[in-house]
Amino acid sequence: MKTLALTIAFLFTFIPSQILFAQTRKPASLGREEYIEVEKNVKLHVIDLGQGEPIVLIHGWPLNNEMYEYQYQYLVEKGFRVIGISLRRFGKSDRPYGKYDFDTFSDDIKVVLEKLKIEQATLGGFSMGSAVTLHFVTKYKGAHIKKLALFGATGPSWKQREGYPYGITDQGAADLIKQTQTNREQLVAGFGKAFEGQEGSLSPEAIKWLESINLNASPYATTQAISALRDLDLRPVLSTIKMPVAIFHGVNDKLCAFAQAQQLNKAIQGSYIVKFEKGGHGFFLEEKDKFNAELEKFARN
Repeated sequence: MKTLALTIAFLFTFIPSQILFAQTRKPASLGREEYIEVEKNVKLHVIDLGQGEPIVLIHGWPLNNEMYEYQYQYLVEKGFRVIGISLRRFGKSDRPYGKYDFDTFSDDIKVVLEKLKIEQATLGGFSMGSAVTLHFVTKYKGAHIKKLALFGATGPSWKQREGYPYGITDQGAADLIKQTQTNREQLVAGFGKAFEGQEGSLSPEAIKWLESINLNASPYATTQAISALRDLDLRPVLSTIKMPVAIFHGVNDKLCAFAQAQQLNKAIQGSYIVKFEKGGHGFFLEEKDKFNAELEKFARN
């Protein structure tokens, strides 16, 4: 009888403490969400790390937010909140049928920034992502953003136009788009190697890693996004950009020539170029220490 009484007393002592623990436990996630709904039945995957002044990063084509693996933790350790967004149909983001143009991408980013309550951010975009960020800040007149960083930019225009002899030719763009529809795996296989500024500047493992990220993109979005980039000409709107702009570019870039960065620099008042002398299109990996330090400096100053 005495043993039974002790057991009952123990249970009554133990149970309330367990209830109290459940009620007072603080969520480990700090309220951060991995998926942000941008419209009904469409969610974007977001990497959201750290605390402090925000840096928002937009990936290139046909990559996703995983491409900034070696920037996230560096920036968190330097006291920033860093947010990487995968555009719809890229990476882990939802893959609905519909429009895949720069209005859609910009509208999606706007919703993410609103829902995360992001203000006064440094916005960075790589390659096609540079065109996304330029379109965003001009369409929304700099909302949420105080500084803009362009990495390996596609220039004011990805392809050559009247009065603009830079970038890919009409036939080159048509061939590339056709290849996304007929031989995407071969296109991606050569894409990783084309990121090198110099032979061997990226390890075979790094090239395979880039290829794996590229292959993860939706084939439909791969075609639609590059087609939209072909049709985009940002020259008429660049003069409206008044915020600080840094243009990071590899001198040996085979995919987006350094001359395209120079054209952006001429068109955007007060912008400046950060040269990566050894780097190609993959300079964020080839010279990642310099890339990280320059991005930190630009965001902090």
